Amino acid sequence: MKCVICKKASTKPGTTTITFERDCLTMVVKCVPAQVCPNCKEAYISEVVTAELLKDAEERANTGAQVEIRQYVAA
Repeated sequence: MKCVICKKASTKPGTTTITFERDCLTMVVKCVPAQVCPNCKEAYISEVVTAELLKDAEERANTGAQVEIRQYVAA
């Protein structure tokens, strides 16, 4: 797909790091699969992966965790 940010390049499969912040929780997830623009490095994450990440972030927030850093693992 063409990058909607820079409009100069087509995205390629890669990985990115996602950071969530909610109340007292900061969660960082590394190596998340994404389509990444080789020009501006904008990352696009699929709906399936996004849903998994949001569900996991919600579960972590409910445990009272304050900081969580982990590597992405497909469900």
